Amino acid sequence: QVQLVESGGGLVQAGGSLRLSCAASGRTFSYSDMGWFRQAPGKEREFVAAIRWVGGSTRYADSVKGRVTISRDNAKNTVYLQMDSLKPEDTAVYYCAAKGPYGSAWPLSSPNQFDYWGQGTQVTVSS
Repeated sequence: QVQLVESGGGLVQAGGSLRLSCAASGRTFSYSDMGWFRQAPGKEREFVAAIRWVGGSTRYADSVKGRVTISRDNAKNTVYLQMDSLKPEDTAVYYCAAKGPYGSAWPLSSPNQFDYWGQGTQVTVSS
């Protein structure tokens, strides 16, 4: 199994930047592609970004392209989400997710394609 812990959320002014971190542990981590999702009150959980663990291929939602960068540090078993030019509409709880050794192949963009989830970190963007 995989355990995920998000950090780095907080309050930021519109136009500002924030970097989220997701620390992962577990024997299956190196086999897992990783993703970030977000969920605002009253809305469905939506895809933000994903990264292929081997090779580092990335994929982004259209709503965040050009403003968000996903990256990973294999040595630290950590995935990051750098967010720039933040907007109030980016306000949500952000979740880190990992795919297990079985399941859908890359590319990944649906919550159902991921097997492990963190508890989330709140991001609030003020105007």
